[in-house]
Amino acid sequence: MLKIGITGNIGSGKTTVSKIFELLGIPVFYADAAAKAVMTTDQLLIGGLKQQFGNEAYFDNGELNRKYIAAKVFTDPAELAKLNALVHPAVFRSFDEWVKGFSDVPYVIKEAAILFESGSYKLCDYNIIVTAPLQMRLDRVIKRDHITPSEADSRNSRQMPEEEKVKLADFRIKNDDTELVIPQVLALHQQLLKLAESK
Repeated sequence: MLKIGITGNIGSGKTTVSKIFELLGIPVFYADAAAKAVMTTDQLLIGGLKQQFGNEAYFDNGELNRKYIAAKVFTDPAELAKLNALVHPAVFRSFDEWVKGFSDVPYVIKEAAILFESGSYKLCDYNIIVTAPLQMRLDRVIKRDHITPSEADSRNSRQMPEEEKVKLADFRIKNDDTELVIPQVLALHQQLLKLAESK
């Protein structure tokens, strides 16, 4: 079974592309959702967060005190790096556990916003980047999240530039209205099935 990473910068449509793969019967692991889940289920991570940020990181009922954590890391890159150093390995562990449930499929997909930034692309056999022009991506995010252009710009600027990700990726899907996305996904699906067979 192959492990395929998929990513794309904010507003690229990586989740939409992932949903098409799901319709083809390919299991998709959503790393962002997993990151939220492991915060309250992975005991190693919970212990690490309490040690790093204090017991106030969690409420008495075991829920994560998101506002408290956000206030700690939002303006301090060093604190954010510490948080990521704890969360990323927990998400990797979660993915490894999840994969065990799919021994009968040719490949699985890991969808992650920070696939390249976190280094998790190295744990995948191949990686896909979903791309779209910057202004188109920003317009999508402004419409989707009801945010201002400057907020969208700020979110985008915190990500690795798209052109750098393109260099690291094995495959590219263009979601820029010049080519239909579904035929691109279908063609790539066939390619990945062949690669899985030859492994």
